[in-house]
Amino acid sequence: MADKNKILLVEDDASLGYLLSEYLKMKGFEIHWAKNGIEGLGVLDALTFDLAILDVMMPDMDGFTLAGKIQNQYPRLPFIFLTARSLKIDVLKGFSLGAVDYLKKPIDEEELVVRIHSLLSRLSVPDKEDQGKTIYKTGAYTLFTDKQELHFLDEIIRLTGRENELLAYLIANENELCSHKDILIHIWGKNDYFNQKSLNVFVSHLRKYLSKDPTLSIENIHRKGFVLKTE
Repeated sequence: MADKNKILLVEDDASLGYLLSEYLKMKGFEIHWAKNGIEGLGVLDALTFDLAILDVMMPDMDGFTLAGKIQNQYPRLPFIFLTARSLKIDVLKGFSLGAVDYLKKPIDEEELVVRIHSLLSRLSVPDKEDQGKTIYKTGAYTLFTDKQELHFLDEIIRLTGRENELLAYLIANENELCSHKDILIHIWGKNDYFNQKSLNVFVSHLRKYLSKDPTLSIENIHRKGFVLKTE
């Protein structure tokens, strides 16, 4: 029998937390429900998970703050946000922190399960041509995808999971146009407005990281996509 996927749910609303944890258990997941961000961090110190589901609006430590700590301490753990806040700026902030998805309340439990399955399958199964490949070189940089690290001379830049995926994809397609649609389907799993905005945020991060090598640039081809150019 296959091991159950382990999910950390961090939700301060007792009714919603109980409902989601019981529903996800019924769907075959192993769930640990933490009632706040501080408790969630404590659980992460003791256990390992395949995915974290974070409420945004929580007392003491909100979901955005918790996500930042997760990225620093557990950079390989993917997470999604649940929130009643649907302002564009909040959605973009969530994605810029490295979220793999962002669901608005009220939550449709069936949709949540579908998205979880899609995310876990996409994160766990690399493309055939990239299977087993963990080291990519471009210019003076070396990307170690298994460690989510970008090396430049003696400097080590630690990447989020999304930055890691995106940079590996661009390097694998050096000097070729990577369309917005192809990038979004390959990495985010779907092509929509918020993911396009999130893509732009992550490209800006990568441009900053790669700025030490003047022979490299990520060029924006208007309304088409991006090209990682090397001289």
